[in-house]
Amino acid sequence: MATNTVGVPRQQRRSSDPTDREPPAAPRALAWLLVLTGAAGLLASWVITLDKFLLLEDPDFKPACSLNPVVSCGSVMRSDQAAVFGFPNPMLGLVGYAVVVCVGAGLLAGARHRGWFWLGLQAGTAFGVGFCSWLMVQSLYEINALCLWCCLAWVATLVMFWAVTAHTVRTGTLPAPAPVREFLTEFGWVPPVVHTGVIGMLVLTRWWEFWTS
Repeated sequence: MATNTVGVPRQQRRSSDPTDREPPAAPRALAWLLVLTGAAGLLASWVITLDKFLLLEDPDFKPACSLNPVVSCGSVMRSDQAAVFGFPNPMLGLVGYAVVVCVGAGLLAGARHRGWFWLGLQAGTAFGVGFCSWLMVQSLYEINALCLWCCLAWVATLVMFWAVTAHTVRTGTLPAPAPVREFLTEFGWVPPVVHTGVIGMLVLTRWWEFWTS
């Protein structure tokens, strides 16, 4: 039997089609978190970029965050790993973190994104946390120096990654087993806390003698 849709409002006709329904609004907490972590990463990238330019102008320039042999931003900026793609790494952050801030601001304004958009954001944050993890290993065990602004960017990236992951898993956009979905729904704060704690322990143990001397 054919269904008569004459006189039925267009929105009601659309709502009967699951593939055409308007996506649900993201939690405001997630929106604010994206804005704040994106802003933190953007600030770190901006400061490092400015210091990198000053360092290129004057090889003897000492960044303000170069406090001692371990906390030495200048040593990190002079390393090959600081320009792994042929240009200073923080320039990549200027773009990536700005996008995250825009996404968060859009969500606060009421934007609703389809699943493919969230999967794209998921892939972007996954790349970011992977890249930051590689830089962390290089900083701790190859460059043998630590940049405080880099640490801020690392933490901001991993927090936004886990926040986006929790959202995509909870909404079913990113397929996951039921126990994982339930865990992230109830304890979504645990992974970023543990992840940050692991980084803190690695930094602490890497230079234990220096910290305790």
